[in-house]
Amino acid sequence: MGTLVTIQVVREGDAALVDRAFGWFHEIESRCTRFEPQSELMQLTARPGVAVPVSPVLFEAVRFALMVAEATDGAFDPAVGYRMETLGFDREHRTGETVRSAIAAAPGVSYRDIELDAERATITLRRPLTLDLGAVAKGLAVDMAARELAPVGDFAIDAGGDLYLGGVNPKGTPWSVGIRHPRRDGELIESLSVSNSAVCTSGDYERPTHILDPRTGGLADSVASATVIASSAMLADALATAAFVLGPQRGIELLESMGVEGLIVTPALDRYETRGLRHAA
Repeated sequence: MGTLVTIQVVREGDAALVDRAFGWFHEIESRCTRFEPQSELMQLTARPGVAVPVSPVLFEAVRFALMVAEATDGAFDPAVGYRMETLGFDREHRTGETVRSAIAAAPGVSYRDIELDAERATITLRRPLTLDLGAVAKGLAVDMAARELAPVGDFAIDAGGDLYLGGVNPKGTPWSVGIRHPRRDGELIESLSVSNSAVCTSGDYERPTHILDPRTGGLADSVASATVIASSAMLADALATAAFVLGPQRGIELLESMGVEGLIVTPALDRYETRGLRHAA
């Protein structure tokens, strides 16, 4: 997933739980990445028009991505993988090797070209396309790791800024989460107190934005950072990406309609936040 994962457990517990928690990141990446030709996702991509049986992990990631795509009317769309490749986002993070789809995407593909059959656990790509689950898979891995760690109660998972904070910190208080300032290195633009929730941020400060606006085919540029607090990391991660694409006003409307809290900062450093953010923090 191109990121460093850390897990902090407040009280000494079963080391096997932590090992299993870390294991989910390897498992989900092996199934959901488009940067590995042999991944389950890329094997699905190579078989358009076929109802392909898939693992529960891949099925759930795609199902959830389609749900968010429907909720955002396509501002979030997992069918953008081939377009991302053409923009240069096509290198495997560990080796630096270029990874490209075996089949070019058909013109105008979207999430509506993806068909799920829950009874048979199959996915059909009605037309050639490449899935990109980058805004879903890491959050799913965080959530599965959090499920493994639930018996220990108090823990923190950090997967490259995608966080899940369980229980309380070593001081016995809610976890403190600093939201990075999108334009000033080493500064925070906000601090939150969080317990039993996920916090995920999409931002343009690591590099020029890599978040595609599926509606235009270009890169989204009206937001500098979008942070979401939600009950699950998969939801927070996907909605942070969707809000980044929608822009500050429509992004906040989306977050409030989905019952989550969030903060959106524009390149001009204007702040937009959900009505309940202060209460949530």
